[in-house]
Amino acid sequence: MKCHALARALLFELLFYHAAAASIRSIYLFKDVLKSNTTSILTSGFNSLIIFGVGILENGDIMYYSNTPGSVDTLIASGGSYVGGDALAAKVHSFKTAAGTGVDRVEISMNSQHVRELMQSPGPVATSPLYRNFEALKMAWGLDAVNNDDESIYDVASTVTFAQMLGRIGYKYTIAPYTNTRHWTSVKTQANSGLAEPNLLLDRVYLQCYDGGAGNDPGSWQSTLGLKVVPLIWVTNDSKPSQGTTAAQAQSKFAAWSSRSALAGGGYWNDYDIEKMGLSYTAYGNVLKSAFP
Repeated sequence: MKCHALARALLFELLFYHAAAASIRSIYLFKDVLKSNTTSILTSGFNSLIIFGVGILENGDIMYYSNTPGSVDTLIASGGSYVGGDALAAKVHSFKTAAGTGVDRVEISMNSQHVRELMQSPGPVATSPLYRNFEALKMAWGLDAVNNDDESIYDVASTVTFAQMLGRIGYKYTIAPYTNTRHWTSVKTQANSGLAEPNLLLDRVYLQCYDGGAGNDPGSWQSTLGLKVVPLIWVTNDSKPSQGTTAAQAQSKFAAWSSRSALAGGGYWNDYDIEKMGLSYTAYGNVLKSAFP
């Protein structure tokens, strides 16, 4: 009887891990989420949304930068409380709860501004303003992870300390590198020290394969990091048109990379471009569903 119970438990764990490790189909949301085409985003095949434009202030408060004409930057956490308003919280919560949604993970993306200073003083303690603010934001928005888009500071010690603080709150930690493999390998190794799948703290790598990272090979990064990556490409845009990728071109790129390496999934950098350029979330989402079912 005990053997059968153990077998069932192991089978359940295996099935649960398989589901948790399903292919990642991600998209960055640069536009103010209150003004985005939510229905299209949620029903076009994406299962992971990364909200871009969250930043830490020097006192540990957290801002949401709208990046959208007609919108204003919003203070979303201060003094250990969520202060971003009910409408914004309801919108972010709806990404995983709305009828017909395919989204099961929501992240916020930020750089490393003020992280080093705040990890030094007052430090990553549970009573610090930063800890309490991230705790309040997680509850208010129903967040799953914090994404690190550091492209300039590259301080390993404070990055790992910050990631571990977030882990104690209940977040996963992800990175979005385009260069500096040595730095990111150190961060990944230290953040995940003593941990194993499916309980890694740093559990996703969104690799920039456009602009400064246009020459990146996902397979090479996987070998270096020892962790499967999610290559990101930039959709058609008018900011840097040469870096833009149509849905058809995206299909070819993902297929080529996948033929050489088993990837964790794929995704898009979307600088408000899909809606601004009159493009189709469905077309880009279908590419991911085909390449990473």
